[in-house]
Amino acid sequence: RDLHSFPTRRSSDLADFEETAVPATGGDWRMAWHPPGEVPPGLRHGANAFCVTGGDEVVLISTDGARWGWPGGRPEDGESWENTLRRAMLEEACAVVGEARMLGFVRSRCLSGAEQGRVLVRSIWRAEVSLLPWEPEFEIPFRKAVPVRELARQLWMEDGAAPIYSRAAREAGIA
Repeated sequence: RDLHSFPTRRSSDLADFEETAVPATGGDWRMAWHPPGEVPPGLRHGANAFCVTGGDEVVLISTDGARWGWPGGRPEDGESWENTLRRAMLEEACAVVGEARMLGFVRSRCLSGAEQGRVLVRSIWRAEVSLLPWEPEFEIPFRKAVPVRELARQLWMEDGAAPIYSRAAREAGIA
């Protein structure tokens, strides 16, 4: 689902630790924003980033050329949050991360379905990137850079996840 703009009313901001319902993988999930600092309890599930180019564009990726998301990846053994970010951006978006700023964490809890009881934690970043020539080697066949003002219209979001994306975009200074 595409949204044409991120919510702009401050009263609609997702507060720290406030949960929002996000149905996924046949289950009832709750996602919450956690500020940077103390890592919330749960399984380390990787890093996602708003990758911003020097031209004030945001890098989006797609597996099908229709639904465009922000790049991210799961950690490999022993990787720090930042090392996961840097490797995943290179693999998924052919983007070299320069400066990176952690915006916070998203903690997801599954309340029902096959993954009931599972708790996942992802780090969320703003990364200043340089794009390499597009030569995909992994599962992502499509990449594009969109002007920051077009991000909300271009970014595909899971049902219910808009408050998380909106909070992340505001924390990144791009909403």
